[in-house]
Amino acid sequence: MENEEPGTEKTETDSFGNSETSPPAPQCVSPELEELKKANAELNDRFLRLAADFENFKKRTERERDRIISLATERFAADVLEVVDNLERAQKADDSHLREGVTQIQQLLGSMLKRHGIIPIDSLKKPFNPEEHEAIAHVVSESKPGMVIDEIARGYRMQGKVIRYAKVAVSKGKDEQQEA
Repeated sequence: MENEEPGTEKTETDSFGNSETSPPAPQCVSPELEELKKANAELNDRFLRLAADFENFKKRTERERDRIISLATERFAADVLEVVDNLERAQKADDSHLREGVTQIQQLLGSMLKRHGIIPIDSLKKPFNPEEHEAIAHVVSESKPGMVIDEIARGYRMQGKVIRYAKVAVSKGKDEQQEA
């Protein structure tokens, strides 16, 4: 190639021998393009900072959530330990005071659960509800079919959500064969 001076037109020949003239190479970039490049760089930098801030926020939120869960578990454990202490005392008590001690422990545990937002599900003599109950037996009884007639294990709800379904026996009504 020939030495070309800046700002001069360059002539090239294509495969058919036709010559084409290309425009001169730009000497300076327009001020508008420079502003756009600068604005683009600023926006990119801002985006990167926001992305980093968001990642830091997510990590901070995760740590805070873990801390809150740990604190709640710690408080619940402290309450349960109070019940454990009372059960140990009940084991050491003589038989005459044992029933009274167990009743007091049950009341303490009930109030502790209530304090933590855990409430029992009332099931006896209510219609079977699969959203609250787990039927473990169908029993012939004088009650209407579909009624809960026995509660084997109490169910519990926490903040409106069932955390343990009540295990119940459900009536299937009177036995047809016994009536005949």
